[in-house]
Amino acid sequence: MNFDNYIFSLNSKNKRERLDALRKIKELIDSGVIKREKCEGIANNHIHTTYSFSPYSPTAAVFMAWQAGLETCGIIDHDGVGGCKEFIEASEIIGIPATCGLECRVRTDGTKLYGRMINNTEQKSVAYVVMHAIPPRVLNEIDEIFKPLREKRNERNIKMCQRLNDYLDAFDIHIDYEQDVLPLSEKNDGGTVTERHICLALVHKLKKKLHSSTEIIAFLIEKLNIPISKLEEKRILDENPEYHDYDILSVIRKNLVESFYIDAYEECLHIKDFVSITKKYGCISAYAYLGDVIDTSEGDKKAQRFEDSYIEELMQELKKLGFDAITYMPSRNTRYQLSKVMELCQKHEFLEINGEDINSPRQKFSSCLESDEMFDHLKYMTYALIGHEMAVTDNIENSMFSDSIKSKFPKIKDRIDYYKEIARRKNNGT
Repeated sequence: MNFDNYIFSLNSKNKRERLDALRKIKELIDSGVIKREKCEGIANNHIHTTYSFSPYSPTAAVFMAWQAGLETCGIIDHDGVGGCKEFIEASEIIGIPATCGLECRVRTDGTKLYGRMINNTEQKSVAYVVMHAIPPRVLNEIDEIFKPLREKRNERNIKMCQRLNDYLDAFDIHIDYEQDVLPLSEKNDGGTVTERHICLALVHKLKKKLHSSTEIIAFLIEKLNIPISKLEEKRILDENPEYHDYDILSVIRKNLVESFYIDAYEECLHIKDFVSITKKYGCISAYAYLGDVIDTSEGDKKAQRFEDSYIEELMQELKKLGFDAITYMPSRNTRYQLSKVMELCQKHEFLEINGEDINSPRQKFSSCLESDEMFDHLKYMTYALIGHEMAVTDNIENSMFSDSIKSKFPKIKDRIDYYKEIARRKNNGT
């Protein structure tokens, strides 16, 4: 089997085949056949995989992170940790330190965030939050908490699919949830089914029904009243096989979801319960900053206003609720937005975590951190998360945010340095 076949096998439906392919690739790395340029201190702590929505299996995601030159990487899937064990095993095979987490939506009833557009493009009063640095020993327990929530989400997915079918009935297009949507997911192995899976199923239907990309564009514009930018049109017409489905998906995701979306509620933990669970299992609770979306030419989000108009009040409320960290994606926001967030993180002593949420093959695993001193303080940050996971595995009182550790290291910077050193010692074999 040659290198291209090994790369292809990284996304095999069989987990063992994926990991075995990575072992073969590691042999090629060790023999000098495959090389990379390492970006010192650079990490991506928000990598989605096929266990939520992504072009990459956990094994493929680890290889992509390594190939991009990342020093460390972190898996973050929606509503579950089904891909974490594979991600860890893959990271050990290729030799890149890794951390685990999950992202979910939470209800904000009874808080100052209720009734507002927070960081959720589809509905008010529900926020995206991240559970970072989950110790490996509690992965099964965390999964048991989210398993019934995934089932509730699945019930809502079925209703949304029916609603989309009603919308598409006039065009003789029908999406079968069991036959067309579920096979695109890892639901049977603990994965989550998302709105993007439904949109991708529609992409496949359109490509089967219509004869060319030109017809698909015409259908989206004339029949579904979806606006398409010049860049989006060019990409779809280029028909790059690596990107084509995702380029069409991006347009549909940005403009059509609101026509079939049903508000999430029962599948969402309350924000206070999320924080409690995170602390109980020694993880790090993080709010996922989105910020007002202005330039949408590269993404699948429409121009919208979110937290920026009340960002200071938001930070105060998050501190009151007991959040430990703010996570953000440098490539998505302006320097002004990020400067404000960083300033407030320092003011309220929030841990800052960076990452790029990989949903499409067009997204880069590495962001602008390497060349911009504005982000120097984020370099090597993943080592603090990994060190935290290691310390909490020994004793939950070793959490970065426990009273005993805060007493020992009152300043967040000193705590970060302490946990970085724990991870580095392990990585260096000392």
